[in-house]
Amino acid sequence: MLIIDMFKKMFKKMLKKILKALGLSKKVPRTDKPVGEVTHYYSNLGVAIVKFYQDMPAGKNVTFQGATTDFSQDLTSMELEHKSVAVAPKGREVGIKVKDKVREGDKVYLN
Repeated sequence: MLIIDMFKKMFKKMLKKILKALGLSKKVPRTDKPVGEVTHYYSNLGVAIVKFYQDMPAGKNVTFQGATTDFSQDLTSMELEHKSVAVAPKGREVGIKVKDKVREGDKVYLN
């Protein structure tokens, strides 16, 4: 089962790259303003460091979008200085557990 999941993931990534190269990718540019930006990503932990432009409570659904990033998730785990927080304060960098890879400069949008 693990091998099948690995092949599915690899196939999805290859298909995304091919569609993007052909100009057929389904990503639609956002017209709303971002609520934050990824400043760092720890791949070994699956944690993004995000600087929010406004106070952001846990439980909200957000979209991470960048050149090769486009996925949504709920903000379930947020930490500030290694302590869990219920609200990410405006202008502070918080660690967020993410379900997919993000990159520095990716924007965060509120859904």
